[in-house]
Amino acid sequence: MARDYYGILGVPKNASDQEIKRAYRKLARELHPDVNPAEDAQQKFSEVTTAYEVLSDPQKRKIVDLGGDPLDNGAGARGGGGDPFAGFGGLGDIMDAFFGAATGAGRGRGPRSRVQPGSDALIRISLTLEECATGVNKEIPVDTAILCDVCHGNGTAPGGTVKTCDTCNGQGEIQSVQRSFLGQVVTARPCPVCRGYGEVITDPCRQCGGDGRVRARRTVTAKIPAGVGDGMRIRLSGQGEVGPGGGPAGDLYVEIDEEPHDVFLREGHDLHCNLRVPMTTAALGATVPLETLIDGEYELDIDPGTQPGAELLLTGKGMPQLRSSGRVDGRGDLHVHIDVVVPTKLDEAQRELLRELAQQRGEDVSTLASGGRSGGLFSKLRAKSHR
Repeated sequence: MARDYYGILGVPKNASDQEIKRAYRKLARELHPDVNPAEDAQQKFSEVTTAYEVLSDPQKRKIVDLGGDPLDNGAGARGGGGDPFAGFGGLGDIMDAFFGAATGAGRGRGPRSRVQPGSDALIRISLTLEECATGVNKEIPVDTAILCDVCHGNGTAPGGTVKTCDTCNGQGEIQSVQRSFLGQVVTARPCPVCRGYGEVITDPCRQCGGDGRVRARRTVTAKIPAGVGDGMRIRLSGQGEVGPGGGPAGDLYVEIDEEPHDVFLREGHDLHCNLRVPMTTAALGATVPLETLIDGEYELDIDPGTQPGAELLLTGKGMPQLRSSGRVDGRGDLHVHIDVVVPTKLDEAQRELLRELAQQRGEDVSTLASGGRSGGLFSKLRAKSHR
């Protein structure tokens, strides 16, 4: 029976990709073994991770919507996604798969291998904007299936053996013949004793129970290149789940969760920041220090007469441009937005200087005579409202 991946994440079948992603993140935070000590937390965490991997893949999700299970590769074996009819030789094989029967003499596909490829795994890590800009090597703890160090994947206890299944004679399936109005119908089902393998382990490994793998926490080193951004994934080949029977491991995908920065706002490869300058500096011009994200302190020229909201562009001072090949090709720009700071507290000498400046510029200084406390527009409006 196909698993209810939507039910595992608690989302409807018409949920958007963003809704699925939000639901997974919420459950992952609640069930991660690092924060949830419950005995079944690790199992549930693995289930929601698998459900997200399936529903975030368009091909696998399509199979789910059609009533199938992209991780079911015959007799309940875990396998990869892709074409749901891959591996079938023709119409007879497809009929066998869906109806468990073929008219005529019937033909079995033989036992399936105990050694199966492992699944991919997904883990998220948080990076600061500085780490995204410069790249970093991260030591990441992951919980995955690893090769059993007792049986080394063969599933047998020391001294144990593997023998041919007596029930199915090594065929991996049991066939039965029935007569109907269509003629003779041969049905085949997996052998209940060997579960379709055609062989039985007489003395299973006590550590892995014959599966050839165990779950354990280990640490992997992820080399994060400069220029990564929120939502990007780094693939670590062969660092995912080891397959049943000690099969080859899948890949580990590291998804980046970029943390907000206190100063810089990222927009693609460009960065934005605000720079507060005094009104005298904006009027007269000056060279002021600016701390950039990557290059350290930069001497920024403020032109005389710079207006509030002006934008200065520093070419090549933004984020590295990471290409799909994994190489960095140039950098974005840094946009500096000028905030002109008007003083809120002036002493009498400073006010007098500003009045003199206003007079020399031919500006109306009548409202400045008493420090701006009377004669202003808002004062006149208030006086009029009280008449």
